[in-house]
Amino acid sequence: MAWLEITIDTAAEKINSVVTVLTAKGFADLVIEDQEEFETFLEENRAYWDYIDEELQEKLQGLSHIKLYLEDTDKAGMERLEKAVSELNLPMTVAPLPEVDWEESWKDNYPPQEVGENIVVLPYWLADEETDRLKVILDPGLTFGTGAHPSTQMVMEKMEEVVQPGFKCLDLGSGSGILSIAALRLGAASAIGIDIDPKAEDIARENAAYNGFAFPQFTALTGNVTEDKALMEKLAADEYDLVLVNIVADVIIGLSPVLPNFLTEKSTLICSGILDVRLEEVCAALEQAGLTVTAVKAKEDWRSVTARKE
Repeated sequence: MAWLEITIDTAAEKINSVVTVLTAKGFADLVIEDQEEFETFLEENRAYWDYIDEELQEKLQGLSHIKLYLEDTDKAGMERLEKAVSELNLPMTVAPLPEVDWEESWKDNYPPQEVGENIVVLPYWLADEETDRLKVILDPGLTFGTGAHPSTQMVMEKMEEVVQPGFKCLDLGSGSGILSIAALRLGAASAIGIDIDPKAEDIARENAAYNGFAFPQFTALTGNVTEDKALMEKLAADEYDLVLVNIVADVIIGLSPVLPNFLTEKSTLICSGILDVRLEEVCAALEQAGLTVTAVKAKEDWRSVTARKE
């Protein structure tokens, strides 16, 4: 079965009226790309991002888009749609979609990712693939952390250098749990992953299970250590050999005052997810919190920082 993708361009303020007309004509399955909603989302979630793809911003600039899909054999549906769009006096483009097995094709976006000298990140359907590397097995796409991003890769590369057998690891902003799992694969005795997103807790626990890790080796938690004093004190009651913070610059800066609570003079802190233009700000915040930056790693536009407690 072949499908057609139809794109209708309109202004943001006209989306509701256009959707009303199309729905009345029997076109209910609509995909809306709204520039204003996109910008509102970015503003409301500013703490969680530093970089937005310029191509995506350009794509949404000035116009909003309504998309729908018809079978290429649905001549009556296409005639009905063309008449409705003509009456609305809006531009419409039609593009054929290749015949693809959508249930399987998305997996092509997640090939094995070799990281550093010893690690390979594998989607769960390739878990049995033979390799001499340490396997980190994930269900990709559910939350941040697939091993493809330079910020995640830099942390794992540094972990290969510093993780020793028996290490205790604290992973702040754990997402998929990839870094906690990598620490355990490298020989850490235990890892605690904490994220503000409740969904991430379940996903990280499931990913740990793919790798044969469960409590007490791996613990997944939900919370915000900058706002929940009881949680911060509970975590700080233990000592960690390795603390990981792979988020974005603003969050790392906000976390900086509490990070020393999780560190001893022998601990290593690795922060990543930092755009090159934000590096000085992050280093200044860490140093103001009494930490000493000992190394900076670069990959593309991203930076990671290693620090210790004085």
